[in-house]
Amino acid sequence: MSTAATRVRTRPGSRFRIRGSAGLGLAAWLAGILFFLPIAWMTLTSFHSEEDAATNPPSLAASLTLDGYREFFGSGGGASPWPSLINSTVASVASTLLVLLLALPAAYALSIRPVKKWTDVLFFFLSTKMLPVVAGLLPIYLFAKNTDMLDNIWLLVILYTSMNLPIAVWMMQSFLAEVPVAIIEAAQIDGARLPTILTRVVAPIALPGIAATSLICFIFSWNELLFARVLTGVVAQTAPVFLTGFITSQGLFLAKVCAASLVISLPVLAAGFAAQDKLVQGLSLGAVK
Repeated sequence: MSTAATRVRTRPGSRFRIRGSAGLGLAAWLAGILFFLPIAWMTLTSFHSEEDAATNPPSLAASLTLDGYREFFGSGGGASPWPSLINSTVASVASTLLVLLLALPAAYALSIRPVKKWTDVLFFFLSTKMLPVVAGLLPIYLFAKNTDMLDNIWLLVILYTSMNLPIAVWMMQSFLAEVPVAIIEAAQIDGARLPTILTRVVAPIALPGIAATSLICFIFSWNELLFARVLTGVVAQTAPVFLTGFITSQGLFLAKVCAASLVISLPVLAAGFAAQDKLVQGLSLGAVK
């Protein structure tokens, strides 16, 4: 009995699976390190002086300083980054909330209460993302100019909402499709109306998918540069536009650019870290489906 059990436990197929799992784990660690190295190098460079940051090859043992961060926050007489950071926060958060407010009932209609040819509707939503952004830049600029909305943060909110809404509907439809219909029917029998069903029944069940969708929309809005560069000036300037101001004709201030890039990346990194369990759960659920 013990010999047979030993043979079962050590059959060749199981050894191959163990080796395959170890190889995939090692490959995942290597990929993670490769993705982390540029961020670590940018962080280290941000604490160097401009002279040490410009050396080739760069010196790892160079003295550390906070001069890059002081210059970024305007201690040397430069422009303050706080208005741009606030503008990016307002545009990203407001557009993400609007996207969720519009995408949740749309995804509900396409999943739990499907309309006719709902797959064609989803493909139409997704096809709007295939239009090159540059192709719509001139019409949007002329519209903003004629309506006196240039350099207006709410114009960016509207644009970011319209840009992220198709992908949000596409993602949330797959998440809401897993909500049991029996729970919704029980809520309807108890007299719950559609807003109550969406907020108290559907939303808690689909919370991982909603968190993953909102985080992706927030990242897309925070990182957007082209529309913000063309349609804003001083009042509605966002953080990515402010970052491009460090690249001047006098040269590239590498340490200050790395410090600015790290500070501007912190909100996205913090949001991803805070919602990492919901993000992984939501994206994994979508991948399984």
